[in-house]
Amino acid sequence: MPAASRVSIQLALDAIAKNIVTCERCPRLRSYCTALGETKRRAYLDWRYWARPVPGFGDPNARVVIVGLAPGAHGANRTGRPFTGDGAGNFMYPVLYETGFASKQGAVSAQDGLRLRDARILSICRCAPPADKPTPQEQANCSLHLSAELSVLRRARVIVALGRIAFDGYLRHLQRSGVIERPSLYAFGHGVEHMLPDGTVLLGSYHPSLRNTNTGRLDRTQFTRIFLRARELAGLDL
Repeated sequence: MPAASRVSIQLALDAIAKNIVTCERCPRLRSYCTALGETKRRAYLDWRYWARPVPGFGDPNARVVIVGLAPGAHGANRTGRPFTGDGAGNFMYPVLYETGFASKQGAVSAQDGLRLRDARILSICRCAPPADKPTPQEQANCSLHLSAELSVLRRARVIVALGRIAFDGYLRHLQRSGVIERPSLYAFGHGVEHMLPDGTVLLGSYHPSLRNTNTGRLDRTQFTRIFLRARELAGLDL
């Protein structure tokens, strides 16, 4: 891709990120995130929490887009970067490193030097929700941010949806965009693949939350296969 195109994509993503960070559309979520940053968890008393909506992270020319649920209360809500500083990220980033998408195995802060190649991480909600459960209205309020970022990521060929909420949220985006008529035609499951009318592939995965990884519902081998398959579908060499 010409350098001018890369620059224009990055400028567009930067503008979208500013809109995300300053968003105040969901009072319940904004109050919750702010309170987390004031009270803090004991292990992070010396941290200055981000406590703002979290924009996407990764390669602006990504061929694989990873869609999660929302920032972790003491993960991305603290660090300001998706899946950074919590158990889900500690499980995911080593897999992204092993499958060639990440430059490092660990993700501890937004200043740790980690970079993504050919992948970008977005989320359905950009604020941490209480009990990891955003309301349907909060998801709808935040949908404009997902749609804005996806409209710029024109090289994306594969969407990896982490969990049912992310899967359904992405399908609603496609419905709003006129790509599909009925989300109900696309069933969720770990490892399911759906070829979409726009030529992209939607790949489902269980979310790498501690609830799933600690119980064995999702193990590293299963998760690694998802991203190896994503590389294959996107036409990327390992």
